[in-house]
Amino acid sequence: MATWGLVLETTVGMGDRKHAEAYVVAHVDGTREEALAELERRARRYVPEHPRSPKRRRLFRESDGFLLVIDGAWQSYSARFTIGELLDDSDAPAPAVPYEEPEPEPVEEVPVPSDARYDDGVPVKPAWLGRTDLP
Repeated sequence: MATWGLVLETTVGMGDRKHAEAYVVAHVDGTREEALAELERRARRYVPEHPRSPKRRRLFRESDGFLLVIDGAWQSYSARFTIGELLDDSDAPAPAVPYEEPEPEPVEEVPVPSDARYDDGVPVKPAWLGRTDLP
């Protein structure tokens, strides 16, 4: 089964410091169609920081994702959502080792004499334990 990266590409910063950045927002294990469905769900819910006063919001489908264009009061904002199959990850977590329940160690039952008591005088076996005439 393939692992798909859901990638958001957007412009950050202001003025001369504006630049594009890409973020992997999630991974999906499954088919390409399942990854695209999750990507579309995220693209529809996405609320960017800019523009602060959106006037119009348009979501376009592309071959491998979606393009979101939001018109603001003074300028428009865009965000591209794409998927890509994960081929290599230098910081991938180690595969999970399946947990195996350890075999329980047999417990030997040591018979307790009915008159045995702890150091403080309390009976080890209560007098009512094992009685069949009690409800």
